[in-house]
Amino acid sequence: MTGPLPRPKKRLGQHFLTDPKLLGRIADALGATREDTVIEIGPGRGALTTQLLERAGRVIAIELDRQLAPMLAERWAGEPRFRMVEGDVLEQDLGALAGGPYLLAGNVPYNITTPILFHAMRRPRPTRAIYLVQREVADRVVAAPGSEAYGALSVNVQALAEATLLFGVAARAFTPPPKVESAVIRIVPRTVPLLREAEEEPFRLLVQGAFGLRRKQMRRVLRTVRTWDAARADAALSAAAIDPEARPETLSPEDFLRLLRVSQ
Repeated sequence: MTGPLPRPKKRLGQHFLTDPKLLGRIADALGATREDTVIEIGPGRGALTTQLLERAGRVIAIELDRQLAPMLAERWAGEPRFRMVEGDVLEQDLGALAGGPYLLAGNVPYNITTPILFHAMRRPRPTRAIYLVQREVADRVVAAPGSEAYGALSVNVQALAEATLLFGVAARAFTPPPKVESAVIRIVPRTVPLLREAEEEPFRLLVQGAFGLRRKQMRRVLRTVRTWDAARADAALSAAAIDPEARPETLSPEDFLRLLRVSQ
């Protein structure tokens, strides 16, 4: 890049990771080879992009910042394996951009992490994804049923993929340092999906509705979410082998799927 770098923009949630060793660990965790296309979300100043280009066959970077995007395009103007896409990742068809199987990586803005995670889980899903996210979000993604961090995000991700927390990243590794700690997570779609494609949206809605009432018993949850009477709610829960007095935070993704299939 030529010229002074733009200052980080608070409105875009920009915190740039600058530690070469951490950037290398993230790129290694993605496991890209020269056979792979990588989509990078929010390349920022291009620090992770550099690492990805050393490993992958092709890198497609999506950057919302109108100052940084042209600087990145200029920096790699002579690199045919690099493509710059200026715009909002939530408005991009990732599968169409890749034109085939792809990997996904990104230092995800903390203010829109959950929408990005859900967007990236749409079909065709990436073969493998690595995200640098707020530690609290990482804990929620990988949380087990019954734990304090377990919630709608946990269920919706785990129903479709295997999620692993790889390592933490201290605030001091960023410029400017965020007020929270961060972590790197890996998300790999299930080889055999738990949900059929037509079930994905109604499953998401059921789970989010249930966790909107997370302190209520499942009998009350179903009566509210489905607007059913107590007898019908109990019958559905019995058919799904779920205790009517259980609370949403104790149910596994498989529990929610059984409930969906008996309550549609």
